[in-house]
Amino acid sequence: MFSKIVVGIDGSQTSENAVRLACDLAQKYASELHLVHTPQPQTVAFAMGAVAGYHAVTTMPSEQEVQDAGNKILDAGKAIAAELGVPITQTYMQLGDPAHEIVACAEKCGADLIVSGRRSLGSLGALVQGSTSQKINHLAKCACLTVT
Repeated sequence: MFSKIVVGIDGSQTSENAVRLACDLAQKYASELHLVHTPQPQTVAFAMGAVAGYHAVTTMPSEQEVQDAGNKILDAGKAIAAELGVPITQTYMQLGDPAHEIVACAEKCGADLIVSGRRSLGSLGALVQGSTSQKINHLAKCACLTVT
């Protein structure tokens, strides 16, 4: 039913839940699993050890810090998949709007399912602009599954 599954992750508990559910589906359908992370300032701060909602630093993280934090989040997703015995076909990390980057990845690899968390590490701005999962549902040309 699903041959390629894309999972958007940001280091939040709901994105970890999304990886776990996507792994379950990948096992059932012998699907490829692709992880996508789009670094954002709040996820970089979280990966660097900040408490969600509090700033770790007063300046923007360096390019290397963004890269290191993104790799840490992708490694956590890969560790969950490994724990569940599911190989990751590919990981992607691209700066930009998370919804657009996740959908672009799904289109590029020919995914027939996108899995994402309902609530992430987003800020108050997400309440005004709309959530990433809502944007993904609107933009995607394939099935979408939002996990709590």
